[in-house]
Amino acid sequence: MRYGRHHTQTHLKLTEIKKMHQQTLSFVIPAMNEEATLGPLFEGIRSQTRKLGKRLEVVFVDDGSTDSTWQRMRDIADAFPEEVKAVRMRANVGKARALAVGFERATGDVVFTMDADLQDDPVEIPRFLQKLAEGYDLVSGYKQTRHDPWHKVLPSRVFNKMVSKLNGVELHDHNCGFKCYRSEVVKAVKLQGEMHRMIPCLASIEGYRCAEIVVTHHARQHGVSKYGVKRFARGFFDMLTVHFLKNYKDRPLHLFGGLAAV
Repeated sequence: MRYGRHHTQTHLKLTEIKKMHQQTLSFVIPAMNEEATLGPLFEGIRSQTRKLGKRLEVVFVDDGSTDSTWQRMRDIADAFPEEVKAVRMRANVGKARALAVGFERATGDVVFTMDADLQDDPVEIPRFLQKLAEGYDLVSGYKQTRHDPWHKVLPSRVFNKMVSKLNGVELHDHNCGFKCYRSEVVKAVKLQGEMHRMIPCLASIEGYRCAEIVVTHHARQHGVSKYGVKRFARGFFDMLTVHFLKNYKDRPLHLFGGLAAV
């Protein structure tokens, strides 16, 4: 009997290892006017994925670019048709909608999101997978050392502390675009407006476990940032929306009745 249990456990472990090696990694990458960075980013992702022995799927989403970003995406997709999908939005619809479109087309067992500006480093990919293997459903990057102007860094840190306190998901960097998900998470979370910053909180509402790892953040070498001060005001309202969904979605009168009573 003892031998039988040991044999069964070993078989299950070997099956799990085999399944991990057979995984497909999907990378959903929205981009707006990032023509110079797509080639190097794809090569970095492809190099890391091949080292890991995983199958690769990259879903590029052009979010209304006015330069040659779309043509560059098409060139890469034509050169690697089994690994790359290119999707074009007819107008600039925003990062959340672009991610949602990419999530719909992603078929991998594990889904990564990365910004297209080369500030996220593909070398970190194995570390995300290691953390995910500890039993988490979502792993978010934490840009502990940031190479951004202070007027972006300071409001972002204040915003992150507010989100963690209000919505109960303790992360240093909810804004980080470098994240890793089990596929069921991206299929369960519905994005609208500019809720891409709130994905960990939305996932937590559905019962998924979130974790965080410190990642390298590079200074931008090409193009310009597409995000201005307005995003923090919008992020504040998104934060309140998630707080409502978490605490009052099934009992809205508890909130509005309480306010009316006050």
